Amino acid sequence: MKRSLILSAALFGSLAQAQAAKLTVVKVAAPPVNCVFNTTCKVTVQDSVSNLTWTAFGNGAFLQSRTYPATAGTPGAGTTAYEYRVDLRNGTSFTDCLVGMVIDFGPVKKLTYPQNQPAHVFVVTQGGIGNVGIKSAVQDGSVITFTFDNYLCAGQSSFFFGLAGMATPKKTPGTLFGVGSAGFIQADVRVPTH
Repeated sequence: MKRSLILSAALFGSLAQAQAAKLTVVKVAAPPVNCVFNTTCKVTVQDSVSNLTWTAFGNGAFLQSRTYPATAGTPGAGTTAYEYRVDLRNGTSFTDCLVGMVIDFGPVKKLTYPQNQPAHVFVVTQGGIGNVGIKSAVQDGSVITFTFDNYLCAGQSSFFFGLAGMATPKKTPGTLFGVGSAGFIQADVRVPTH
């Protein structure tokens, strides 16, 4: 059921957006964004990687999930930060590109990020890896469709983009979607248990 929801969201993104909620996306810098989740502005992360070896992007391409719990006394207290990054820098020279990603995330906690920006989604455009950001994030039920601000192609990486969830992580399939023969690529991500 969840897989069909994710695929439907990717295929019919335009229709879903007409009935779904648009999430607020802001650009942030690291390490200041860490202060939302830790009073020392330093976070200890847990990373997992879903390799895209079996896809046209080949060995070296991957989807990264990163989580870290917020500490008491911070704006994010009681939440867990979930960050994602798609890295195609060391993959093959595949000519088609990715447009976005769909995940079954569940409820998102809106927080105030550095420079007094209330938002659902943050994109780390300074102080981190990457060169492709997020143009939009749209939530339909528990499913969120992220659209990159430019095509994400071989030799590139997205910035880390993240949001705050209210539950502990679990592994679930996500879907990357692209143009041309890139099509739909299923890869594991970590999301809040819901």
